[in-house]
Amino acid sequence: MKKRSSLFIVSLLILASLILAACTPQATPVANPEVVIETVVVEKEVEVKVLITPTAAPEGPVTITFWHGYNADVEAKYLDETIIPAFEAEHPNVKVQSVIMPYDQFRRKLLIALSGGTAPDLARLDILWVPELADQGALAKMEEVLPDFEVYKEEFLPGPLSTNLYQGEHYGLPLDTNTRVLVYNKAMFTEAGIEAAPATMDEFLTACEKIKALGEDKYCFADGGTYAWAVNPWIWSFGGDVTSEDTTTATDFYNGAASVAAYQFLKDGVDKGYVHPGILGGGVDAWGGFATDTVAMLLEGPWFPPLFEGQFPDKEYGMALMPAGEGGAVSVVGGEDIVLFQQSANKEAAAEFMRYLLSEEVQLQLATTGQMPVLNSAIESDFVKNHEFFGIFLEQLKTAKARTPHPNWSQIEEVMTNTGSNILNGVIDVQEGLDQAVEQINPLLTIPE
Repeated sequence: MKKRSSLFIVSLLILASLILAACTPQATPVANPEVVIETVVVEKEVEVKVLITPTAAPEGPVTITFWHGYNADVEAKYLDETIIPAFEAEHPNVKVQSVIMPYDQFRRKLLIALSGGTAPDLARLDILWVPELADQGALAKMEEVLPDFEVYKEEFLPGPLSTNLYQGEHYGLPLDTNTRVLVYNKAMFTEAGIEAAPATMDEFLTACEKIKALGEDKYCFADGGTYAWAVNPWIWSFGGDVTSEDTTTATDFYNGAASVAAYQFLKDGVDKGYVHPGILGGGVDAWGGFATDTVAMLLEGPWFPPLFEGQFPDKEYGMALMPAGEGGAVSVVGGEDIVLFQQSANKEAAAEFMRYLLSEEVQLQLATTGQMPVLNSAIESDFVKNHEFFGIFLEQLKTAKARTPHPNWSQIEEVMTNTGSNILNGVIDVQEGLDQAVEQINPLLTIPE
């Protein structure tokens, strides 16, 4: 694989010079920010399973930094108060600094840190950032860091593991996986006379008509914008796609008839008042609207039940698969990977923490916060099989797809977000908007040699 590390560093230095005045990174982030929240009690006892031979312990005390986007209310608190202390007790020569990074700032701050040589040792990243950072030479190869990787990799579900594969080598490990399913408001369905969750796009439209009849301030569906995470389930379920399977072109895919139909469906929904206007980019408190019987349906992941019920314990809801169109009932694969940076001076200690987070014990502990595990053994455990809500997500994962795995994905998604916003706001016709988007996306699909 050809590296463009020098070009990467120069580019990042230019980026840093433009924004460092507004946001100067800290060389040593403060660990474990204090959060006042409810304590999460893990009632399930799980057996510790050692998956692989541990790496050698460091000779002296070291501190490793772990950046992540775990939510502060549940996940980060459990990480800081339970998982990290247990790891440090087993590894007294290693201390872990846990640093929460808000998603909308994460990538920018990471690029700045890389340009300044102050990258964290480890990070929990959106699966779509891995190819970009691997292409720039920023990530350590698992084949080189973990001597037993060829054996170790068999412990993981193939789909999540594949999100770390770039040009034949792995640049991280899967940490959790997820997808989005349809969540529906039982009270609004009952009031509107809807007996079951819509299984098809036609049934979805019929439900929307009945929900709108409840009042002008009632909305059938809400989502937070026109980025790929929001619109791809509709594109795929209508039978469309963003690019060809080999990611060489968007022509006849993103602007093909099926993708046009998907965007027209969403556009009609906005125009008729079925879809909450927050999808236009103005923001929406979707959970608040759902809880107060303003919004009837959402697409949400496995984090929804524990977090929503914590805020609205008396609100009844149901969950179902994405409504099926010509392409089937297709949702989006999400999740996060854990990566180790080449800049890390403590790769052995960092690798040991990676292994710990991916032990069956910790995977099942994190599952209690809504994090779906990525280990074959954990998926087959009684805890997961008997879980109160994981079943619908595992069923949806059978047909879910991953967003385009490409180093330029962030730029491609920006084109999609802007295009979708312009279409739904009525600035441009659907076909014309997607045709123009393809002209912008195709050059991004070509990686210079």
